[in-house]
Amino acid sequence: MAGQGGIERRYGDFKGPLAVTPVFVQHNRRVAALVQVICLALLVFCLIERPVRQALDRDGDGRMAGLYPNGQRVRPTGRMILYHLGRLQMRIGNATDPPTVLMVRGIHRHLLDLLGLEVAQPRWAQT
Repeated sequence: MAGQGGIERRYGDFKGPLAVTPVFVQHNRRVAALVQVICLALLVFCLIERPVRQALDRDGDGRMAGLYPNGQRVRPTGRMILYHLGRLQMRIGNATDPPTVLMVRGIHRHLLDLLGLEVAQPRWAQT
């Protein structure tokens, strides 16, 4: 039993800060794919964070209230923006009734305005 703890400790040291199981990084293709996924995630964060920060810089000091429960004014990060937008709910539409986003008010409305998104008129494929 004591020997297993040493093995797991060495295994944890080998994994490093990403905590990726070594079986996934055995080949160069897998390492390249892992790096691509990380880069794609960072790109999405940047594509969301940058327009919000630019809009806030144009309008004032670049800080926004409502991201934290205590109302503190902070510069928004991609993680905070996605956290708040992740709480939006969408009612699925059908052929006669378009989909609608529910509960768009407060911080959600402000973030969508800063991103330049209008959720009142969803886009339908032209047929």
